[in-house]
Amino acid sequence: LKALFRPVTMIVPDLLQICEIMLFSEGFTTARDLAKKMTTLYKLASEQLSKQFHYDFGLRALKSVLVMAGSLKREYADMSEEMVLMRSLRDSNMPKFVYDDVPLFAGLIEDLFPGLDCPRVAYPELKREATAALEARTMHHDDEAVFQLQVDKVIQLYEVMLVRHTTMVVGPTGGGKTVVIETLAKASEPAFNRRVVTFTLNPKAQTVNELYGIMDPITRDWKNGVLSNIFRDCNRSLPPGKENEVRWIILDGDVDAEWVENMNSVMDDNKLLTLPNGERLQLMDHCKIIIEVFDLQYASPATISRCGMTYVDPKNLRFRPYFWRWATLRAEGPPRRDAERDDLMALFDHYVPRCIEYVLEGDQGDDTGDVVEPLRQVVPITELNMVHQLCSLLDAILPAGAAQDGSGSAADADAEDGEATHDYEVLEGVFVYSLVWSVGAALEGPQRRTFTEMLIKHATTALPDNPFDFFYDVPI
Repeated sequence: LKALFRPVTMIVPDLLQICEIMLFSEGFTTARDLAKKMTTLYKLASEQLSKQFHYDFGLRALKSVLVMAGSLKREYADMSEEMVLMRSLRDSNMPKFVYDDVPLFAGLIEDLFPGLDCPRVAYPELKREATAALEARTMHHDDEAVFQLQVDKVIQLYEVMLVRHTTMVVGPTGGGKTVVIETLAKASEPAFNRRVVTFTLNPKAQTVNELYGIMDPITRDWKNGVLSNIFRDCNRSLPPGKENEVRWIILDGDVDAEWVENMNSVMDDNKLLTLPNGERLQLMDHCKIIIEVFDLQYASPATISRCGMTYVDPKNLRFRPYFWRWATLRAEGPPRRDAERDDLMALFDHYVPRCIEYVLEGDQGDDTGDVVEPLRQVVPITELNMVHQLCSLLDAILPAGAAQDGSGSAADADAEDGEATHDYEVLEGVFVYSLVWSVGAALEGPQRRTFTEMLIKHATTALPDNPFDFFYDVPI
């Protein structure tokens, strides 16, 4: 029996030695010192950064950084080795960090590589085309800093996809995940002469058998699944004339062990999807897999470590760009309503941020800085959902043709400049009514009174004691 039941020993991999050997193999002469800095950074990051489901500082993450460092060293032969490694560590890790962890990780890199400040790879063609793609969809809003963060997130996704064939775009609803993916796909053709064809699928919309296929145990008949069909079609050889085509399989839905564990062999270096009938499908170089998901709470560490991560944080975008785009599209007419848009933005800046912060965070919105307990909601609603509801209500109440004038009839376009006129008081009344039933709509009964008191205190127009009991009647 001793011969049959031999002891098995498992040890933690010696990351320092592995890093040192890989750095030597990539051509680094100071590999020992750099390996020590690299392993120290990952150890500190795993201890000091927040605990997120999509964070991975294991061996696979180290390997992808080392491969990136090797390619950078060959591309920039004149750059110092410390600079190359620092750049690789920063550019490959920053995309996955949540908003609060970015400055912490930047501080760790500054401590380990003091005095080094290397700008990111610019990708000027991609940046220009991504900006143009967003502008074409009226998404270049008036907050330039926030807009540049969105363009930078597109570049980060591109950088992650350079070193990983499977990428997860993670983040809560409303952060702009879909827009980032679509913008990169749109910008790739003019920037790199690569036409992107996307195949989008919700993996949770069908059973696992319908996803991968099923073999009848009696007749041995094989039925293809949705994903196996798409996977087979995508990984066929590119036809003549389409050599520059890239295919992305986008899995937009929750990640859990029920379906994603079957993808592990595709996500790692094997790049093989094995179907229940024994067929093996190879993931070709022109095909990438993107998983768009809220979080990775139910994914195993084995799955997480195999994928590149890009985190799209709603704290970067917030809600103002959404309203700005809605107001801008509305102002395009006909007739044009630029003055109405300016008034709507002024009303938005005055009311909405302080109301949302009061409901979700308990911020009083005054100079005292006092914070109370956040208001209780019947159903939790995100800040972007509130602004979306506000825009929907304004769309429903304000006439589509033109804003209302004081007499109650639809304003005619000015003959000279084609600009519609409107009554500011009527506009503010409609705005406040819509605000009450968007930001305050999901509040519990007693909380509505608290919300009303705060709203009356900051309002610049007369309000009833309980606006939830009234309707603002717009004359037609």
